[in-house]
Amino acid sequence: MRKGAALLLSGSLLTWVCLAVPGSCLAGPRAAQEPSPPAHSIDFAIPVQPLATALIAFGKQANVQVLTAGSTVARFRSQGATGSLTADAALARLLDGTGLSYEFTGQGTVVVTAPAAPGKKASSSDPQDEIKELTAVEADALVGRDVGFKASLTSVGSRNDAELIDVPQSVSVVTRDLMASQQALTVQDVVRNVAGVSYAEDSSGLPLFQIRGFNTGEGLIDGMPNSNVGSGDFPPLVGLERVEVIKGPQTILGDSNGNSFGGLINVTTKQPQSEPVRELSYTLGENGRAQAALDLAGPLKQGSGLTYRLVVSGDYADRSPQGYRNRRSGYLAASIGWTGSSTQLVVGVQRIVDRLPMPDHAVILGNTVGTATPFSLLTGNAYDYAEYQTNRLYYLLDQQLGHAWTWRSRGQFVQQRNDAQSWTLYNPTPSGDAFPQAEAYKYSDAYYSLQNDLIRVFGTGPVTHTVTLGMDYSRSRVGHADDFVHDDEDTYNLFTGPALPRVSAVMQPEDNVPIAGTPWSVNSGLFLQDQLSLGEHWDMLLAVRRSYYEVSTTDMQGNPWTPRRTKWVPNAGVVYKLTPDVAFYAGTSNGFQPLSYLGENGRPLVPALSRQLEVGTKLNLFHQQAWLSVSLYRIMLDHSYLFLETFPNVASFGPGQTNRGLEVEFAGRVMPGLDITGSYTNAEISNHDGTAPTGAPRQRFNLWASYWFQSEALKGWGIAGGVQARSRSFGQSLDYSTYFPSPGQAEVDANVSYRTDHWRMSLGVKNLFSRTLYAPDFNETFLPLRTRCSVVLSGSYDF
Repeated sequence: MRKGAALLLSGSLLTWVCLAVPGSCLAGPRAAQEPSPPAHSIDFAIPVQPLATALIAFGKQANVQVLTAGSTVARFRSQGATGSLTADAALARLLDGTGLSYEFTGQGTVVVTAPAAPGKKASSSDPQDEIKELTAVEADALVGRDVGFKASLTSVGSRNDAELIDVPQSVSVVTRDLMASQQALTVQDVVRNVAGVSYAEDSSGLPLFQIRGFNTGEGLIDGMPNSNVGSGDFPPLVGLERVEVIKGPQTILGDSNGNSFGGLINVTTKQPQSEPVRELSYTLGENGRAQAALDLAGPLKQGSGLTYRLVVSGDYADRSPQGYRNRRSGYLAASIGWTGSSTQLVVGVQRIVDRLPMPDHAVILGNTVGTATPFSLLTGNAYDYAEYQTNRLYYLLDQQLGHAWTWRSRGQFVQQRNDAQSWTLYNPTPSGDAFPQAEAYKYSDAYYSLQNDLIRVFGTGPVTHTVTLGMDYSRSRVGHADDFVHDDEDTYNLFTGPALPRVSAVMQPEDNVPIAGTPWSVNSGLFLQDQLSLGEHWDMLLAVRRSYYEVSTTDMQGNPWTPRRTKWVPNAGVVYKLTPDVAFYAGTSNGFQPLSYLGENGRPLVPALSRQLEVGTKLNLFHQQAWLSVSLYRIMLDHSYLFLETFPNVASFGPGQTNRGLEVEFAGRVMPGLDITGSYTNAEISNHDGTAPTGAPRQRFNLWASYWFQSEALKGWGIAGGVQARSRSFGQSLDYSTYFPSPGQAEVDANVSYRTDHWRMSLGVKNLFSRTLYAPDFNETFLPLRTRCSVVLSGSYDF
């Protein structure tokens, strides 16, 4: 397996370069006579789909480069082209009914443009001069396809670019425009827009995400694992193009380590592009909070096919509202792209450094959140923190192999470090007495992963197949870890006791519990998928994955042991399109979670298995400027695990869980200047042992609207605002004996903006009415909360 992965990686770097890419602006076909296009017939297999992806397929199958002005493709669909056709006939069929013009300017290039406006005099300049102003259509169909709050395509739902309406499962996308409208800075700020998704602050500094009632894994970056064995840290939003949430078990995507029973979060980083970008952005908040970022992109040399992207940002805050000190974050991402007629290659490096102070929180002294300590009382040391460092080297390769095959290859090498110091106050009482414990933890890991997919499009009678044969391979190891734990023998009173010292000041050498690192472990899988297009109305998806994994554990005598296992995982779905803009779908997806604990018989416990059944509908509205989706789902988990805290630390089966829910999402432009996004979730979680679910409100609601004034007098001015609300939830004590009700709540945010061609500025208020907002999931030692409004000034300048 290792030799095969090396050969695939070597092949990606030795393959000759040239990229076939598809167009952007489209309408009814009009072809010029000279130069003539290739006259021989080609077996085309391009089903009905968005014009953006249809032109990608055309460019690859005809082995030509498509140039376009690239501004209107998102609103067109193509009726496809199947059969033995010349390139000219196939392109004419793809553009039929759109009104766009095309011209073959050479044996390897075709230009697609919009017709001249009525009454406009045609230019008499050399056509070749005009072509220089156009750009090659990106091989990644997602580039520039998000319009306002609405996205049309997904890159992860089916392991290749596809229109959202054609995917038989729930996939939600947060666009760059929505991020900017909400003055968001982090991934957790924006996933709250998605139905079925929530997050809670954790004492580790990183958020805990929950999708459809299950805590999710570390997610994906550009479709690759964000972390294999540790805690993954997402880049800041300034480095991202979009955020996708794929709902339901996602073992089929290769994530069997992340407990992804409810779904996954995938972030797409900014990549090199030929269109120049020169942007300086900033955000200023209270308590000394400031972020500055620089985003640069463009061609390295005209005509060379080389492009670049450089994103740099820094974030600093003197203190949190509660008084935790010294937040520092830095991000650097540099990448180079190479585009030719049949190849697109991106090589990049990223570094993330986050020093995160302890989140603001209270300690519960009784049985309700009403007995929590005052917000003004610091229950730890002001310098409690968690620091994460991530270094990532990666490549993305799309290679056309002849006119029918495509090779997609992704690879990365990642190093992660974690350093944390904090106080925890155990067993708090109504009088304020508690037992303080200090912990200092250091940890490191490293992993690399490879993904290789061969994609073939072909027709069999009335059916068009898009077959994907994939292989995933990853190796990971955990380095040496130090876990210092210091228990204070005396009772500490939160109200009368002195301020707790820094954790480093109380640690003794005997407090350390060193943890040996692990050897390299291997996870791999083979993946086969067939996306079938049956005429204009039916689409079907069939997929199966064979996962191979190693469980790093110890036997009953404490000796290292690495048993190896395999698991088959199937997925299936069907889509019926009543019209190109109205679709109904049904699907099932499966997942599993291996465990390193042994059972009482000394053998590894079988993995927990999950299965989702989902039905729904997806609609394009307002002339395809808006999107509405409705889904009903049920996820069944066959069992959980119960752990014995004392040696030999064996585990046994615990109760399973069944989650049911209704989700509604809307996003898009309903009239000129007015963009709206909204979501509603009604979810029921049933633990099979009858216990109440924790951290899971029954209902969630989100609404955000942005309006840019259209009148000449107010041109450039805009307002935006929205509300996020949830019903009550329950926290639980660490000994599982007590439930803490958390009341329903709502948060209102608003801002006003002004923009010109080169700069934009927004002044906003978060938690406008200064409501006390509790996290949905918590215990008596850690209740995250916010109690006041905050003012944010953000902006950007294009130079």
